[in-house]
Amino acid sequence: MAGTLYVVATPLGNLEDLSPRAAATLRGVTAVAAEDTRRSKTLLVHVGSEAELISFHAHSSDSAARRILHLLGTGKDVALVTDAGTPTVSDPGASLVAAARERDVPVVSIPGPTAVAAALGVSGLPADRYVFLGFLPRKGSERRRLLEVIAVSEWTVVVFESPNRVNELFQDLVAVCGEERCAVLARELTKVFEETRAGTLVELADYYAQAPVRGEVTVVVSGTGRPPREEPPPPDPEARARTLLAQGMSRRDVADRLAEETGISRNSAYRLVNEL
Repeated sequence: MAGTLYVVATPLGNLEDLSPRAAATLRGVTAVAAEDTRRSKTLLVHVGSEAELISFHAHSSDSAARRILHLLGTGKDVALVTDAGTPTVSDPGASLVAAARERDVPVVSIPGPTAVAAALGVSGLPADRYVFLGFLPRKGSERRRLLEVIAVSEWTVVVFESPNRVNELFQDLVAVCGEERCAVLARELTKVFEETRAGTLVELADYYAQAPVRGEVTVVVSGTGRPPREEPPPPDPEARARTLLAQGMSRRDVADRLAEETGISRNSAYRLVNEL
């Protein structure tokens, strides 16, 4: 029989947040697949586990996954942990879980801390429905797209951010969401220097433009409270062309208007008008 892959949530910082079930699981498995073996070693020593530590992170070679799957296939139990919080939430563990399921390996959740829920809980913002976007790309079109998702989201949005990019994030959020949207920054949750700061986006942008940020950061942004406005579909090019031609417009002017209103290229618009 195959072993079991345990997905074990670990403390965000305070080791006392580790559940007794999680501690027992870490003591009972043959190996622990860890994002950072140095950090996880401290946890294993804390619970008295002698499990083998295997490095498994976003840049691991395929051999690391094969080794873990081999252990599972030979009946050994393995625990998957991340640096802090719940594995597979904005970390590479999902690929290992998927590979284990493909091989009919039992996968068991050992739930516990997660920065997403912890930040939502202290934010004071609605959390009955929310959107989690993880770390935003540093730049480019995908970053702009996700910032727009935040801007129009009906529901609260949670993102992770590197401490040295917090100021840039708030500046971008002000630009797309406006100054008065409410937000919360939760930093170093459960640790000695835990901080939660709430305010409008412009207030937080002004504050963190002057105050350096250290540690793990989670940002919670309030939603609009209303469904996103649905843009009407562009008009049908042929039907619109017939209408404009019937109004007496020249073929060239119709093609220009058609390209502007429907998004098709000007060459395509001119060809369509000529065919009509």
